[in-house]
Amino acid sequence: MYNPIKELTKREWFIWLCSLIIVLVSNLLTADLDILTLAAALIGVTSLIFAAKGNVWAQILMVVFSILYGIISFRFRYWGEMITYLGMTMPMAVWSAIMWFKNPSEGNSSEVAIQKLTKRHVIWLTVSTVLVTVVFYYILMILDTPNIVFSTISIVTSFLAAALTMLRSSYYAVGYAANDVILIVLWVLASLENPAYIPVVVNFVIFFANDMYGFVSWKKREVRQAVDL
Repeated sequence: MYNPIKELTKREWFIWLCSLIIVLVSNLLTADLDILTLAAALIGVTSLIFAAKGNVWAQILMVVFSILYGIISFRFRYWGEMITYLGMTMPMAVWSAIMWFKNPSEGNSSEVAIQKLTKRHVIWLTVSTVLVTVVFYYILMILDTPNIVFSTISIVTSFLAAALTMLRSSYYAVGYAANDVILIVLWVLASLENPAYIPVVVNFVIFFANDMYGFVSWKKREVRQAVDL
């Protein structure tokens, strides 16, 4: 268990600090400061920068973020988000932490060894995604979830992102970036009813930028790890 902060590059320090500042300012400027939302955003941003490094601490922080985000979603009756993060993303983050810890890179033990997807992985992902979509759609319909279409899509992208993270694939970040776009839409809709949720929109815009950086970082690391083998 290495200290991930010690291994941040100057670029990563810049991205991390800028993200933290933007999140902090956007939350402080709102008329109704929500400490829970602020805490979740700061932890989420930190998790993403560590994820870009392939460090297991990213998954540990994701567990904490999932709990906080689940509570925030519960307050707005976004049942899909609450169920997804508490019932799916959180346990998958725990499993991902175990998998990342057990599979360090040969060239650098502080980062996870990246795995290329096989046909078996793709088939498993396809079948499980279809099942998750059907099951959760009906659950959300029964719960009379607001914006059910976007909530369902959010669940699908969250599942794919979490599954790809567990599989140690570089494309985990693409899954989370897609999920960020859906969440931006969801919370924009929520903000139209309650402006207090505007900071949540800003938070996920920052998450999107960090996830895209994570994808670029993992693809570069994937090439380097292949050479090390």
